[in-house]
Amino acid sequence: MEIFTLLENLEELMESGQKVPFSTKVMVDIEEFREVMEEIKLKLPDELKQAKWVKEERQRIMSDAEKEANNLLKEAEGKIINMVDEHVITQQALAQKEEIIENANKISKEISIGTREYADSLLAKVEDVLRETIDLIHNNRKELK
Repeated sequence: MEIFTLLENLEELMESGQKVPFSTKVMVDIEEFREVMEEIKLKLPDELKQAKWVKEERQRIMSDAEKEANNLLKEAEGKIINMVDEHVITQQALAQKEEIIENANKISKEISIGTREYADSLLAKVEDVLRETIDLIHNNRKELK
């Protein structure tokens, strides 16, 4: 992610800055600092768009999994209706129906958990980047005052 690279550039800029004697402050080249901040501002919307895409993709995957589960359920029900005449076949069909439903539910849950975890991870990264950027801006404003 380019945001992290830009943030690392800000860190390097601060670490390589000239230290003010008898304080914890550092002097940095304001133009370099502004350039990196502008790049972060330009890249941040892309990160947010990516997070939105992840959320929408998660919804699509969940919807597809639900449709697939419903199709599997209808398919199983159709098989059961066709085999109702024979008792043993009916029992087998009922067992298969339950297995299909169980598998479909398991797959749906796995997909849902995976997409949620991925979306949460991505949003957490974006949140961290935003928090670090805001903290950095606050600190720099304090130093300027």
